Amino acid sequence: MASNRHLGRVIVLQSLYEYELRTLAGDKNVELDIVVAKNIEPYEKALGDTEFVYNLARKVAENFETLDTALQPMAPEWPIASIAAIDRNVLRMGLYELSECGDTIPPKVAINEAVELAKAFGSENSSKFVNGVLGTAYKKLGISEENHNGAKNKTKQAGEASKPKASDKADGDAKKAEPDGAKGKKSA
Repeated sequence: MASNRHLGRVIVLQSLYEYELRTLAGDKNVELDIVVAKNIEPYEKALGDTEFVYNLARKVAENFETLDTALQPMAPEWPIASIAAIDRNVLRMGLYELSECGDTIPPKVAINEAVELAKAFGSENSSKFVNGVLGTAYKKLGISEENHNGAKNKTKQAGEASKPKASDKADGDAKKAEPDGAKGKKSA
């Protein structure tokens, strides 16, 4: 059976969203694998490759802090905590796939999938914001489409890079597109 990775990413996003919110609410019983299993169940036949879903969810959740640190300089006007939970998890997934999955997922596929998730589940401006931030990540990571294997283990480097210049077009796009339809205000 063929794998449906887009559906898999939808399930990962739903699972990460639930896991993060339950964790922030103080639920000490929340287990990521149980959340993922519950979300996979209705789609298991259509999904095919459930291992992709479990692996992506686990790796992104294990690296929340590292991914957030790497994302912050790519959207300097938007503290990670003030970005809507859906957008934040889409960005985490996109950055993880860009930086750690270059041997199996081309960078443009990782960005496009994140943008599609933002369109489907985010607010009106989410897709533009995600595209701008991940476009900046793509440039900072120095990934080339011809040799996308070079993306491995660069998440930390991207977070440590200096803040982008105002003239950086991708950064400008991230600033123009506000997360979660904020319309000029920085609120959670």
